Amino acid sequence: LSERRDVIIVASVSCIYSLGDPIDYRNMVISLRPGMEKSRDELVKKLVELQYERNDVSFTRNKFRVRGDVVEIFPAASNDSIIRVEFFGDEIDRISEINPLTGELKAILKHAAIYPASHYIVSGDKMKKALAEIDRELEERLAYFRENGKLLEAQRLEQRTRYDMEMLQEIG
Repeated sequence: LSERRDVIIVASVSCIYSLGDPIDYRNMVISLRPGMEKSRDELVKKLVELQYERNDVSFTRNKFRVRGDVVEIFPAASNDSIIRVEFFGDEIDRISEINPLTGELKAILKHAAIYPASHYIVSGDKMKKALAEIDRELEERLAYFRENGKLLEAQRLEQRTRYDMEMLQEIG
């Protein structure tokens, strides 16, 4: 939907459930085309940023696997197709749509758009700003608790918040 111009989106569900920013989501889409300069490692790094999980054994939605110069992606929005990206050096050689059950070639693609694995995704810049703001607010609250002799509460708050911040940095 986000690749077309003739779409109207009603965002009531997003408002109720606080889904991520549609602009951020659209900006994080990976656009792939044959002949494009992109290394296999760049693609793998970008997939991880989009919350895809590398799993060479259990290949299901929101996962990808790597075999030599081939990266296979099971898109978040698909149940019946995987995207196979073949590289020649640091260039995309071919993009194919594959049946995940039979491995049968369904189509050769001129373009593939890989969307984030989750709607709850933010850009690296927004994450850094949010973490800085959380850290600033944490220091304020810790100072308050310490000034009022609530050392146990300060310790618990700091421990839990620092853990959550670390998880946000590592996992997203």
